[in-house]
Amino acid sequence: MQRTFLAVAWILATALIVVLGAERTVGQANTGETDRPRVRMARATWDTGWFQAEVYRILLQRLGFEVDGPVTMENPEFYAAVAAGEVDMWPNGWFPLHDPYLDVGLLEPVGTQVDDGALQGYFVDIATAESFGITDLGDLADPDVAALFDTDGDGLADLVGCEVGWSCARIIDHHLEAYGLAETVEHVQGAYSPLISETVDRYRAGQPVLFYTWTPNWTVGELVPGEDVLWLETPFPSLPEDQAAFLDRTAIPGVPGCRNDPCQVGWPPNDIRVVANSAFLNAHPSVRRLLEQVVISLADISAQNALMVEDEGDPEDIRRHAEQWVTANEALVRRWIDSADPDALALSEAGSVAGSGGGVLRVAARVLPPFVIYEDRSYDGFEVALVRLVAAQLGMDLEIYAVDTVAKQMDDISRGVAQLGLGGVAITGTREETVDFSLPVLDTGLTIMAPTQADQGLGDRILSFMRAIAGSDLPWLVVVFAVAVLLAAHLIWWLERHHNPDFAVPYRRGIWDSFYWSVVTMSTVGYGDKVARGGLGRGFALVWIALGTLVFASFTASIASSLAVSQLRGEIAGPSDLPGHRIATVARSTGETYLESVGIGPVLVDEVDDAYRLMDEGDVDAVVFDAPVLRFHVSREGVGAVTTVGPVFEKVQYGLMIAEGDSELVERVDLALLDLMESGLYRQVHDGWFGSSG
Repeated sequence: MQRTFLAVAWILATALIVVLGAERTVGQANTGETDRPRVRMARATWDTGWFQAEVYRILLQRLGFEVDGPVTMENPEFYAAVAAGEVDMWPNGWFPLHDPYLDVGLLEPVGTQVDDGALQGYFVDIATAESFGITDLGDLADPDVAALFDTDGDGLADLVGCEVGWSCARIIDHHLEAYGLAETVEHVQGAYSPLISETVDRYRAGQPVLFYTWTPNWTVGELVPGEDVLWLETPFPSLPEDQAAFLDRTAIPGVPGCRNDPCQVGWPPNDIRVVANSAFLNAHPSVRRLLEQVVISLADISAQNALMVEDEGDPEDIRRHAEQWVTANEALVRRWIDSADPDALALSEAGSVAGSGGGVLRVAARVLPPFVIYEDRSYDGFEVALVRLVAAQLGMDLEIYAVDTVAKQMDDISRGVAQLGLGGVAITGTREETVDFSLPVLDTGLTIMAPTQADQGLGDRILSFMRAIAGSDLPWLVVVFAVAVLLAAHLIWWLERHHNPDFAVPYRRGIWDSFYWSVVTMSTVGYGDKVARGGLGRGFALVWIALGTLVFASFTASIASSLAVSQLRGEIAGPSDLPGHRIATVARSTGETYLESVGIGPVLVDEVDDAYRLMDEGDVDAVVFDAPVLRFHVSREGVGAVTTVGPVFEKVQYGLMIAEGDSELVERVDLALLDLMESGLYRQVHDGWFGSSG
């Protein structure tokens, strides 16, 4: 009787708090620095649910709400807070596991994020199970079997279970009592993540493991059911009294890694659902309509959880995963938003979110140092720093995601996936046919990058000369010259051998005299010591003098040309020195337009990094491209090997891409840029990346 009175008193007190909290939720909590309504989000302590929380945060922002949080809360803490109106919602409700928290009312699950897909249960490594005939959890009542999983030497099996305060902890304790395991099994509780990581390490070391886990969770990706571990079934269905209605759902068909089908996992499958304050939902029906639609597949959640374990578990990584998921499901997201509140979608597409302040500024970035740099899983660079200041001026949160090409940026902006595009995008007439640009964020131009020329000694000069000769037509001319001389020598000997003592007989002696005559006649029109005397011989001599002069002239011209080209390729000092060289630039860039306009057929590449590689390998003599990009490369990866030469030429302006026709956002971005320029902040960012003379 006393317990009933206390329960009723607690419910009445909570109801009074909720009434007051509802007024604050509808009124004060939804006001602030902007006119946008506000939602206060929480998330669970298990980080495998944080990805979903970030997705919901983005969706609510797209709906036009300011989002506070999400803040991390224990289960009892959250359910008390949401009932009291201290927070508005979280996306981490598990039902029926969390059913006991719903008794108070004043809160409600809404929508079904994952339908009947969240499984829980016990696992044991296959090797130990098969070696000792372990078939279900009840086998651990045998002290000898339990001792196999003793990690602390107390003789009890150590079952890695749930953290204190998690709903699953209560059911594990119930199972241990119901199956007579209280004397042989210890429920190990603590921070779940390090405990399960230690369990994985023990398995890899060949030791027995016994643990509880759930899906979706990265654990089943590391210890795969059916390959590494088996589901450890329960001897019979048993649940706490308040969940007895779900006893017939604890046997689940088609569970991979379970000996039996259906598998008696001991737990009913759970729906993952949003839980929200009822007064908040009633005050904001668009939120209710949105939450009723959202579905995130179990496969997507599991894939993201695996990424977190693979060194992508920083907060910015989880936010990026959520952004990528929303982008990949953009068409579906737009349907959800449109169904929840068509005006919110229209405002987003028209740029009114930016115009009113608040919200999220989504930016499609193309990695191109120094404009956009991606290192250590975060974005940096001149334009990134600048757009952060712009977002602050607009009162918006900034979300950046990477794309590979300008074409992808322009498409995302045109479709409304992104509001801005950046990454050293030059303002051109062709691009302005598809998107609009902000005020120029940088005025510069093209420059030339060439290999650094070291001082050459005598040996280097000889090698350069030999390389020039080898790379010219000279070797073929030498062959032609030699053949012509031999033919002429034989012909003059044959014509003069019987009546001219200058061309001796026999052949073995006379051919050398003839060869001498052929060479000197071609090169000097003869010394006069050997001359043709017969009519036919003199006629041939005249022809040979004329032909020889041409052959020798071609020979000397080829040498001169080869040496000149070699010298030129080592002395590119500016745009006027480019003709006659192999020049690389990026396709569809200002560099390509310029080079073609001056009659130079460039070597085209898709990415500027490919041009760097071609020059390193000696396939091109220089690279022509945007000055900031080449100078940044020279100062970093290219130190000592390459340098920029000559002046900056062919003016290039860079701007931020904005959807065509979004005049309001263009105006607000331009005003923000002007404010930054007038305040001196732009100059600080500029000089930090390019120097005061940049």
